[in-house]
Amino acid sequence: MYTTVKKFRLNIFRRQRQKGFTLTEVIVASVLLAYALVPILQALTQANMNTVIIERRTQSLCLAQAKINQLQAQSIYNFDSIIVTPIPHVEGLGLSGSYVGKTTVSGSGDLKTIKVEVGLHHNSDIVLDDDEIEIRLQTQIARRW
Repeated sequence: MYTTVKKFRLNIFRRQRQKGFTLTEVIVASVLLAYALVPILQALTQANMNTVIIERRTQSLCLAQAKINQLQAQSIYNFDSIIVTPIPHVEGLGLSGSYVGKTTVSGSGDLKTIKVEVGLHHNSDIVLDDDEIEIRLQTQIARRW
């Protein structure tokens, strides 16, 4: 019985010595983890940038659709109030005013074409440059009899 207890104690001591990591194992694991984190962080950064772009385009689309809906509702009650504009009408849209929309109405008679361009404005002037345009929508409105 004494030899069994002695063997049991030796096994406990052996297991306790084998539970830790060596300094070399820790360093190798840290280097591998560092190499794995760089692509993961780059992918997360790119995903965040894509989310911002999609959010801007979605906001632009909602504002452009709202402008077209406004003109369509206006045409129901007074079709002649929608004036043909050879030069685009530029106005600030959105809550912050940083979104700008250009509205162009063309056509004559009983059919008018409406073109709306919306984008996020970066400059101090109100002119919307071609590289700032996020969404272009075009529709036609007919006179109702």
